[in-house]
Amino acid sequence: MARVLTPRAEDFPRWYQDLIAKAQLADNGPVRGTMVIRPAGYAIWERMQAEMDNRIKLAGAENAYFPLFIPENYLKREAEHVEGFSPELAVVTHGGGKPLAEPVVVRPTSETVIGEFMAKWVDSYRDLPLLLNQWANVVRWELRPRIFLRTSEFLWQEGHTAHADEADARAYARRILHEVYEDMMVNVLAIPVVVGRKTARERFAGATSTYTLEGMMGDGKALQLGTSHELGQNFARAFDITYSAATGGVEHAWTTSWGTSTRMLGGLIMTHGDDNGLRVPPRLAPVQAYLMVVKAGDGVTEAAAKLRDALRDAGVRVALDERVDTPFGRRAVDAELKGYPVRVEVGPRDLAAGNAVIVRRTDGSKTPVPVADVVSAVLAALDADQKALHDEALALRESRTVEVATLAEAIEAAANGWARVPWSAVGVEGEAEANGQGVTVRCLVRADGSVPDSEDEPDLVAILARSY
Repeated sequence: MARVLTPRAEDFPRWYQDLIAKAQLADNGPVRGTMVIRPAGYAIWERMQAEMDNRIKLAGAENAYFPLFIPENYLKREAEHVEGFSPELAVVTHGGGKPLAEPVVVRPTSETVIGEFMAKWVDSYRDLPLLLNQWANVVRWELRPRIFLRTSEFLWQEGHTAHADEADARAYARRILHEVYEDMMVNVLAIPVVVGRKTARERFAGATSTYTLEGMMGDGKALQLGTSHELGQNFARAFDITYSAATGGVEHAWTTSWGTSTRMLGGLIMTHGDDNGLRVPPRLAPVQAYLMVVKAGDGVTEAAAKLRDALRDAGVRVALDERVDTPFGRRAVDAELKGYPVRVEVGPRDLAAGNAVIVRRTDGSKTPVPVADVVSAVLAALDADQKALHDEALALRESRTVEVATLAEAIEAAANGWARVPWSAVGVEGEAEANGQGVTVRCLVRADGSVPDSEDEPDLVAILARSY
């Protein structure tokens, strides 16, 4: 397999690119910074969508859709917002062969256009909270593109809500953070995340508070996997989102926004992938059990079809590969590259002994199992390997996170992993110094690991790392 992928230890970025290409997950698009997501990669994204969408709806939000094109003047209404996004904007100046009366922006995010319509739809406190989500594409012109991690166009969900008071908005932003994002990332993606608060320097443009979920990748760098923002009344004032209060009078609403994207696919690859390819956590995998006919004859294909049906009846997402005209070794390598959690190999020799062979992608083990026991063995393997991938990623993070006392020690530690350092030892000036050396404060947490309400709380811990 070393001939198929560059070893991770030798060149991690090259390994990442090799895996995406060889596992047929995505390709570069015709315009620099864009990507084509191939069926194997898109199937994983669809599973991510389904899991995330279900959790978002359980949190009370409803899906809607808003335009791709946003009037330029919308962005200019919230000064900090437009300033934060200006370097990344794609602006359309011509349409239908003629100059446009006003340039339009290809959406980098939808706070402004959704704010415009929230102002139309909200009249009374009875209309609140207004909880919206959309699945869409966005464009942020990227100077240093990397597939899934930073592309000029990517896919995401973005939630936008309006509330009658600050406490309700804060509670909802936190609910999304924990009940939707953290639950999804830990229990489905098997990625242990540190959940914390961004510093003022790292905060989303126009937000009053930004909360983040940070994962450690296989090379020790950090990846921001999702964010949830309190926007205060900034956008409500800019777009006149007001409501008639229960006590009388007119008040501005309090808004939030929150999002995750196809960047999660990059995080999945870099967290769980190995030198043989991708390893997809069973709860996420579009194909959980890959049933392979080793060689035709002696009732093998029929036996494989019966096993497929039995696995499907047990709730397993299963695919049957009976392409015996393609060499088995080549098919097995392809299955490893794509990261199917379990392979079930059915061949004449094993079947004559009443067995099939179960191959687990997580540890590479191969075990002959009586045909009658295949379903129960597959179910047990899927449960065990979901936990194994999470525990392996957690062990890596713990082994490459160090406690330090000074900024200098934190910057040094960030060469190999993460550093936990008292925020009081870093501060605003220290953060700028770290940034100058390619190290960022990923988030702030309390000593017990919980999310602080303010970066001014005493005894906060800063997580410093290099990042994607």
